[in-house]
Amino acid sequence: MVTIAVDAMGGDHAPKMEVEGAVRASRSFGVQVVLVGREDVLRKELAEYDGWQHLPIQLVHASEVVTMEDSAAKAFRAKRDSSIRVASRMVRDGLAQGLVSAGNTGAAMATAKMVQGMIPGVDRPALASAFPTVKGTPAVIIDVGANVDSTPQMLAQFAVMGSIYSHLIFRTEKPRVGLLSIGEEEHKGNELTRAATPLLKGLPINFIGNVEGRDVYTGAADVIVCDGFIGNVALKVSEGVVDITKYLLQQSLKATITRQIGYVLSRAAFADFRKRVDYSEYGGAPLLGIKGVCIICHGRSNANAIKNAIRVAAEFAAGRVDQRIEEGVQHFAPVAVSARAD
Repeated sequence: MVTIAVDAMGGDHAPKMEVEGAVRASRSFGVQVVLVGREDVLRKELAEYDGWQHLPIQLVHASEVVTMEDSAAKAFRAKRDSSIRVASRMVRDGLAQGLVSAGNTGAAMATAKMVQGMIPGVDRPALASAFPTVKGTPAVIIDVGANVDSTPQMLAQFAVMGSIYSHLIFRTEKPRVGLLSIGEEEHKGNELTRAATPLLKGLPINFIGNVEGRDVYTGAADVIVCDGFIGNVALKVSEGVVDITKYLLQQSLKATITRQIGYVLSRAAFADFRKRVDYSEYGGAPLLGIKGVCIICHGRSNANAIKNAIRVAAEFAAGRVDQRIEEGVQHFAPVAVSARAD
């Protein structure tokens, strides 16, 4: 049985959502879940669920909590018994095969990097998120928030990891890799994108050049590379667009009697639409470049998101995705090393 450690104290609504998500995941997926946090608080929350003692759920005590206000450096140096650090140590020591956290993204990334270690050939980990496209195949955006400031060499490494990830997870035969910029022409963009272009061209990947923001959803590229600042803005704007689209669509369908009848008839289609764009169905974003599996969730994740993040972590662990990415990165090692040396 795959074991997944959950940072039960990290999210905006912790530990309620983490506990409910863990209970639902252990019932649905046959996954052993370890809830890491203040044991007395977790036991009190678990008491709301009859028969939880018969589920594959364990508790591991961690006396400290990393808040959203803590800097990554402070969280790592000062809070050595935090729930995220204890959970990360479990993955490092082989007591769990994956980690899920809806807590402070910077702290989670720094902790995973320092405790679990980095894949050789990768300088910084990156968050990869799958966006729906009109072609029906997802586009992987990397990075969506792990690195606010990136170097051209880091973007080259993100491109390699994103290409491998798209191939492994979405079975893309030869992923088309684009660099997110303000125009398709090579000379357009900022200093970072212009400096990254020759590095991406020199990699043995299917690099197609610059892509624009609208191409996130057109399916023009299978992998879109950007720094974490831009990627996170794109992610949050997309979430806002989804929310307002759902609201406006629902209000429009209910505006008149005729539309109300149409709404009743189209409820199944509307429910399908909501499910397809609901972030909680995807769970979270994998942190690529570290040893072991780490899934980072939205801070406001609900129980369904935590449940699905546990599922994704278990699938990654069972499929040895992190190890296969490491093997793939090693294949590109000579190019990556020369890029860093520049």
